[in-house]
Amino acid sequence: MARVCMVTGKKPMVGNNVSHANNRTKRRFLPNLQNRKFWVESENRWVSMRITNNALRTIDKNGIDAVLAGMRADGQKI
Repeated sequence: MARVCMVTGKKPMVGNNVSHANNRTKRRFLPNLQNRKFWVESENRWVSMRITNNALRTIDKNGIDAVLAGMRADGQKI
């Protein structure tokens, strides 16, 4: 399963670990993904999503119906 947020589309980034001696080694910055289920009142069903904590804050602010409408407008199947 890809480490990608279903709402924001955030993916792992690539960067460097930097030691005190300024030696650099490659590393990955992973998104803070959480598996969450939301009750969608308008559809009378649960929706399971793999989202970042940032997307969870967006859902709290805008509501699950608005977020799902935006995802469907982008062409995602939910």
